[in-house]
Amino acid sequence: MRVFHTALLLALSSASVGVAMAEDTVAPQAASANQLPPGQEVSDTVIELAGWVIAADDNHGYPFMVMDKAAAQVLVFGGDGKLRGAAPGLFGSAVGDHAAPGIAGLALREIPGRDRTTPAGRFVGGYGPSIDAGRVLWVDYDSAVSLHPTASGTPAERREERLASPTPDDNRVTHGCINVATTFYEDVVRSTFDKGGVFYILPDKDSMAETFPEFAHSREGAKRDE
Repeated sequence: MRVFHTALLLALSSASVGVAMAEDTVAPQAASANQLPPGQEVSDTVIELAGWVIAADDNHGYPFMVMDKAAAQVLVFGGDGKLRGAAPGLFGSAVGDHAAPGIAGLALREIPGRDRTTPAGRFVGGYGPSIDAGRVLWVDYDSAVSLHPTASGTPAERREERLASPTPDDNRVTHGCINVATTFYEDVVRSTFDKGGVFYILPDKDSMAETFPEFAHSREGAKRDE
């Protein structure tokens, strides 16, 4: 795992300053695959979690995505563990790690502000039908959390502008779903998750041990061995 961690750290360090990733780590991608603001760093926790997913085969060979709500970042990996793209994301306007009971049955306008959270955890999802938006990429069908291009938002919410800003301070705006730039969605997300995948969403308030207990246990074991 340490070798993978080092390679991924180097790749993501490159990503944070322009996403000029090493060819032996990441397959060549279009410029739209690399949308993190210049100089924005990726946390050690994200790097370690991605490394653990591959080392433990927690994704079972499927593509996976790691989402950091605090940093408003979305990182996409293929089933082979190669980083395919990194970009800003928009998340639920309310801080919290759990979906309110019954929220899946509410229309967007009926969801109270306090319940507009993006739940944290590990989710297995994929494309499927929705009631009012056609075929969508479900991250967690039970809580009605999906991932959309920003074109799905309303003009008043200025979602494209929020994604383009250099900080994550204005990226909490959705009713709970995740939004990415349309170019990133079309060029990276759609092709990567055409047959489904695994989604890891870091928590706002809960601990990593509560959210990803197996990862946390492995992390503590690695520290004891140092």
